[in-house]
Amino acid sequence: MNLQTYVKQIITILIMVMFISCDKDFNEIGTDIVGGDNDHYLLDKTTEFSVMAYNQKLGPVAMNNLPINPLGIYTNPAFGTTTANFVTQLEVASTSLNRTFNNVDPTLYQTLPIVDSVILNIPYFSKLKTTTTNSSGEIVKTYQLDSIYGTANSKFRLSIHESNYFLRNLDPETQFTEQQAFYNDNQNIENNINSARLNNAPLVNTEFIKNADGRENEQFYFNKNERITKTKNDENEDVLARSVPSMRLHLDTNFFLNKIINAPSGQLANNDVFKNYFRGLFFKVESLGNTNSMAMLNFAGGTVTVYYREDSKVTDAQGVVTYNKVDKTFLMNLSGNTVSLQSNSNENADYLTATNSPAEASRLYLKGGQGSMAIIDLFGPDTNGNGVADELEDLRTRGWLINEANLTFYIDKDKVSNPLTVEPNRIFLFDLNNRRTLIDYAFDQTTFPGYAKQNKFVHGGYILDDEGKNLSQAKDQTTGIVTKKGTKYKIRITDHVKNLVRKDSTNVRLGLVVTETIGNVGFTKLKTPIGTIKTVPTMSALNPLGTILYGSHSSIADDKRLKLEIYYTKPN
Repeated sequence: MNLQTYVKQIITILIMVMFISCDKDFNEIGTDIVGGDNDHYLLDKTTEFSVMAYNQKLGPVAMNNLPINPLGIYTNPAFGTTTANFVTQLEVASTSLNRTFNNVDPTLYQTLPIVDSVILNIPYFSKLKTTTTNSSGEIVKTYQLDSIYGTANSKFRLSIHESNYFLRNLDPETQFTEQQAFYNDNQNIENNINSARLNNAPLVNTEFIKNADGRENEQFYFNKNERITKTKNDENEDVLARSVPSMRLHLDTNFFLNKIINAPSGQLANNDVFKNYFRGLFFKVESLGNTNSMAMLNFAGGTVTVYYREDSKVTDAQGVVTYNKVDKTFLMNLSGNTVSLQSNSNENADYLTATNSPAEASRLYLKGGQGSMAIIDLFGPDTNGNGVADELEDLRTRGWLINEANLTFYIDKDKVSNPLTVEPNRIFLFDLNNRRTLIDYAFDQTTFPGYAKQNKFVHGGYILDDEGKNLSQAKDQTTGIVTKKGTKYKIRITDHVKNLVRKDSTNVRLGLVVTETIGNVGFTKLKTPIGTIKTVPTMSALNPLGTILYGSHSSIADDKRLKLEIYYTKPN
């Protein structure tokens, strides 16, 4: 092992020790310093500074080509109901491109190709919990689904349709120099679907399709069971295939016979041509009255496989021609352009009133998707009109050595107490003026092996309990949902504040949103800019969750009010 490796290990250990130390109650800092307030000593102290926070309602957001996408219907009593549909293009796998079928000249073959089945498969985010062996000696695996919100096994009507809307790559209004933006309220997409339903598995159980309860269409739910499918081998024996939990639907065989096997000449030559010919699939969800279930899905990991048979012509040495049926597959990937179509309904009156008010907020409403964010000004107002907040101007004259700076956001537990409310695991603070992360984000290189959503844990933003413990991994072992209610979120902005004090950096406005993951810091467009706000973080746009935090208004009790807390050393 070389010196560089040793150094990296030492640095990692030191960072972990610092993180553990930082999780202690900072109110203990300085309590054992001899000398009290005597300026003959270097003293560790803490003080609080003003923050002014506001709500901002967001309109429609560009939601095309997101890394993951929600699907389903989720009701948060504090905000309302979000319905998430989805549309995606398809691309022919390289092994199936420019395929020639035995229907070009029917006189050359005894029979035309036959489509046996068409399978849509999209794996869920899941984790293997246990592996056991039953009394028959069969291996049984149980899984826990991740990123499923709402009520376990809640059902909804799921319909898959052919989309007739072309999702172009580039925007003609920018002379084709920028990616085309598709917003979550785009009704033209849903208005241009083929009314025929493609997931048409019969509501009876057959040898290969178990759908008597309508689980593939009329009463779909996110099933956490291992997928076990049965096929026949060449000896007509049953063969079991096992796979992780997934959305696995049987699609209409006649549709794909006509669309793929009987496609006009040249339509399967390349994917540019194919995506204009077969413009994609539309996933439509409909409530069954009490539906409350939504999942974050990696649609890009999905496939559509056409299983078909066609004649194989064999001519022996004597010129005798025979035909054998050969099993083949035609594979399409759920890739290309995509759009998440999210809509809100039954929105809570308090939420709408608060987020449409320009006043300093007593409650901060953070909601993903076409939701809302918070705007934060550090150090309070600038009363003398010199462009610098009064408290910051005073702080710059004190010569303090700043050791730590935090924003702590307390959750209004009364407003999110409903058991149906799933609280966001993490919130994200960013430079709203310049549409970028804070310096503390950039400096924090800490990682959490095997779970990237926990990275940058010094910068923070996790949901915490009364004792300051991270709840974002405290999940129910059956549903995978964090069921214990949080108390607060804490974000460290030490380096940002140091730059404001020592380097006279601009005291920019900050934006605060919910986030799906801390690792992706891209931004996506608002359909209608709000003043200078033209974009929001992409990971907030795709997240369906929300939370309500105490704001900065003087009406809030001091122990819950949003404040900037700074720990510093005062020189003698």
